[in-house]
Amino acid sequence: MAAARLALALLLLLAVALARAARLYRPGEDPLAVLEAGTVRRALLNASAAWVVQFYSSSCGHCIGFAPTWRALAGDVRDWEPAIRIGVLDCGEEDNYETCKEYGIYYYPTFRYFKAFTKQFTTGENYKAGSDRELQTVRQMMIDFLQNHSQDSRPPACPPLDPVPSHDIATLFDKNNHHYTAIVFESNSSYVGREVILDLIQYENIVVKRALNSDKAFLEKLGITSIPSCYLIYPNGSHGLINILKPLRSFFSSYLKSLPGVRRKLLSQLPIPIKQNKEESTEIKQWKEFDKSKLYMADLESGLHYLLRVELATHKMLEGAELKTFKDFVTVIAKLFPGRQPVVKLLETLQEWLVSLPLDKIPYDAILDLVNNKMRISGIFLTNHVQWVGCQGSRPELRGYTCSLWKLFHTLTVQAAVRPKALINTGFEDNPQVVLQMMRRYIQHFFGCKACAQHFEEMAKESMDSVKTLDKAVLWLWEKHNVVNNRLAGDLSEDPKFPKVQWPTPDLCPACHEEIKGLHSWNEAQVLQFLKHHYNNENILYKYIEGQTDSSEAELGDVKEKKEKSSPRKPSGNKENNNLEQQNMLDPKSKVLDRLIANDGPVKERNKNAVESVIRKETKQFVSFLGIGFSNIDMSLCVVLYVASSLFLMIMYFFFRMRSRRWKMKYYRPFV
Repeated sequence: MAAARLALALLLLLAVALARAARLYRPGEDPLAVLEAGTVRRALLNASAAWVVQFYSSSCGHCIGFAPTWRALAGDVRDWEPAIRIGVLDCGEEDNYETCKEYGIYYYPTFRYFKAFTKQFTTGENYKAGSDRELQTVRQMMIDFLQNHSQDSRPPACPPLDPVPSHDIATLFDKNNHHYTAIVFESNSSYVGREVILDLIQYENIVVKRALNSDKAFLEKLGITSIPSCYLIYPNGSHGLINILKPLRSFFSSYLKSLPGVRRKLLSQLPIPIKQNKEESTEIKQWKEFDKSKLYMADLESGLHYLLRVELATHKMLEGAELKTFKDFVTVIAKLFPGRQPVVKLLETLQEWLVSLPLDKIPYDAILDLVNNKMRISGIFLTNHVQWVGCQGSRPELRGYTCSLWKLFHTLTVQAAVRPKALINTGFEDNPQVVLQMMRRYIQHFFGCKACAQHFEEMAKESMDSVKTLDKAVLWLWEKHNVVNNRLAGDLSEDPKFPKVQWPTPDLCPACHEEIKGLHSWNEAQVLQFLKHHYNNENILYKYIEGQTDSSEAELGDVKEKKEKSSPRKPSGNKENNNLEQQNMLDPKSKVLDRLIANDGPVKERNKNAVESVIRKETKQFVSFLGIGFSNIDMSLCVVLYVASSLFLMIMYFFFRMRSRRWKMKYYRPFV
């Protein structure tokens, strides 16, 4: 018994260790600072060193692939820490959602530079090298950023990086110093000298300068025939050219660090940001057993939650093409999503609300208020956290949201094919590419991984126009998904437990696979049949989904669940009653927007901050009262009416009482 307990304890400790080690960047092990919502501001504000921070998402395949390069960069410039530090912040962590929104992070990875001694909050300066993220390019951008500091804000540990003027070089030979002085001669475009200067800032008894090769006669006098070259002045006054095998930064730095008397300074350790009032989580997420031949509603709803509350929420204001894309996306998904009734009702409410808005731009906070049901509308619900089942990965950063997004759009293409009448009166009923075009526009405007969006756009440009039927749309997305699987096979973003293979595999659909003249071939008719079954309502399992807190809503969800397993969902019932119900539910929000329009005039001339402040101010008034669903305004009206009716009754009482007295006085007959 004791041995069994010991074995169980060891397994739990191993699981905790694996959970901690599974992060993309490991605090205390990787040579960089792992920042979080509670530490990032404290680290960046009034810091004695500059910062370069990578905002990434653990679900972004490109971020996973770039992680080794970022770790290598951090290790390469570790000696630069007193002047400039490297950090990371995971925007895929739920605790960091709001922080990434505050810093205006739309795509991953995003690189921002933060100057030293910043007194107020700033979102930083964007990385300006475009798509070039090679280690050497980023390192050189860090140097440029340090040189852009003013004299007052430059990190104290950062020595001058500008070249020594030619007329001052001779004075370095005349000084009697007790330390080494190394001068790196180089061209104006070279970074070797500045890199060596920063490599040596944590070492004492040596000073490194850089000089340009403009004075040819002086270089000949020193015996310098090629650049870059390093000339060394010794503490005793002697000097000479350093002879090394290769004129590279690493060779110069290594040689200078190995000189007699040159040693690392005894600096106090730079403070590492620590979580505020929160210990490292040791929670072990239990593995969920699942059937790979089934589709899980938990994956679809979790993906929808992440899409609406995290990915889209990074955009503070939707306008122009982004707003049009979002409206069309909500319209399509409200009609085709095969979800539980409370989720579908939420999407339909959002769609009706968006259609009724005569605005050219909408603050996303207003949309979030409806998604989060701030108005306490009865019968709408969407989970507020992720619960991956068929999309769970062997590590937290693998699969997850990207997997669920593929499943969501596969489901929508199939639903459009099997229920074409669902899109009647939407303007999309005659468009066989409706879901594909919606996916293309969504990925282009909102998807966090910019490199992934570019790859998808290339595929769409190549062949999406050839899709002429709804069935062809189902097959097109399946084919391109397999193209992506083939490209990412063996990539760092691949989950070893779920390798990227051509899908469906023979064990799921034997009839989908054929051989023609010894070569593998797909039977597309069988593939289409398989896809229509796999992504249809009858194949959806509701295991692991989150229950609702409201009992009546839970009953609605259970009834919906049973009905959907037996028959497809009809898009609407009594249209007139349904519209009236939606109008009543949307009335509070509509009043907010009506007042916004009346007060502020044309939307195009409206100030962005004014729009946001008015909507926030008005929305806050619509809160539930005693859980019944009445707003503060409703209750105020009730009180006013109650007081008015009481006054009216009192007035009527005194009126008839006085009238009665007059009548008695008039007809009074005293007895004789």
